Amino acid sequence: MIPPVLILFSSFLCHVALAGRTCPKPDELPFARVVPLKTSYAPGEEIVYTCQPGYVSRGGIRRFICPLTGLWPINTLRCAPRVCPFAGILENGTVRYTTFEYPNTISFSCNTGFYLKGANSAQCTKEGEWSQKLPVCAPTTCPPPPIPKFAKLSVYQPLSGNNSLYGSKAVFECLPQHAMFGNDTITCTEHGNWTELPECKEVKCPFPSRPDNGFVNYPAKQVLYYKDKATYGCHDTYALDGPKEVECGKFGHWSAQPSCKASCKLSVKRATVIYEGEKVNIQDKFKNGMLHGQKISFFCKNKEKKCSYTEDAQCIDGNIQIPKCFKEHSSFAFWKTEASDVKPC
Repeated sequence: MIPPVLILFSSFLCHVALAGRTCPKPDELPFARVVPLKTSYAPGEEIVYTCQPGYVSRGGIRRFICPLTGLWPINTLRCAPRVCPFAGILENGTVRYTTFEYPNTISFSCNTGFYLKGANSAQCTKEGEWSQKLPVCAPTTCPPPPIPKFAKLSVYQPLSGNNSLYGSKAVFECLPQHAMFGNDTITCTEHGNWTELPECKEVKCPFPSRPDNGFVNYPAKQVLYYKDKATYGCHDTYALDGPKEVECGKFGHWSAQPSCKASCKLSVKRATVIYEGEKVNIQDKFKNGMLHGQKISFFCKNKEKKCSYTEDAQCIDGNIQIPKCFKEHSSFAFWKTEASDVKPC
């Protein structure tokens, strides 16, 4: 029989041994917390792991009791982020995201020509819901365009309410006697405003001057304005150098200044030449001379090769240079062959 004193002493030693085996501070788990959290625990004390707000348990033990061994059991608890539902399709826009997990954010943007009605972003909350509703991409519109001074709208097709959609165009024209500076067409931009308006200014031109050896006709009024016209003509034996009709331009100048150029008298009396792609007799076609600007081609001989070639001559304000290679034959020298009758080189 064991003495009572020995039994009491053994129990005391065991109590002392076990009392020294406390559990340490529990391991930290991602996105989880421990209650109560202390640096050490006595055997028999209980701790509870819970997932932080926005995270949910994906299996594993949550409650642990500090054993007599002083060693916590292996913890397999995993806390995963909540997943928000599909955000939806943004018509005429784009939803940008990486994941739908807490606490990620998605952003919204609209296509060109549309603007965002609502929030431009939303966050997945700890409850697993989006912080904002899906916005709407509304079409961009422009108010009725302002009308520049001395102008009127020639093309404009607004929507109901007189507004216009992005990309719509309006075309202006200036009132008579006024010239437009800038683009006549404006466009409704993605920002809901119109591109730069043109400007209409009154434009006057001086009276056109009469050309030497010619005449000019223009409207019989005290002032000549933008788009007014004048017509020119020349006296006999003179040709108009420039357009017959000119117009008062937007910078207050006439579109051209025609002049009258003298015709050319030909020293050659007899020759076959090329005029406008055809062979003609110079004595018949140009018996009254050549007008300014007219061009003919003379035939010349290459005696070595016994062939012919052509050189051009043009009437310029009463002057024409006959090619030196051309040889005019007398009407009596019937035995000589004209250059125009010789085979071309």
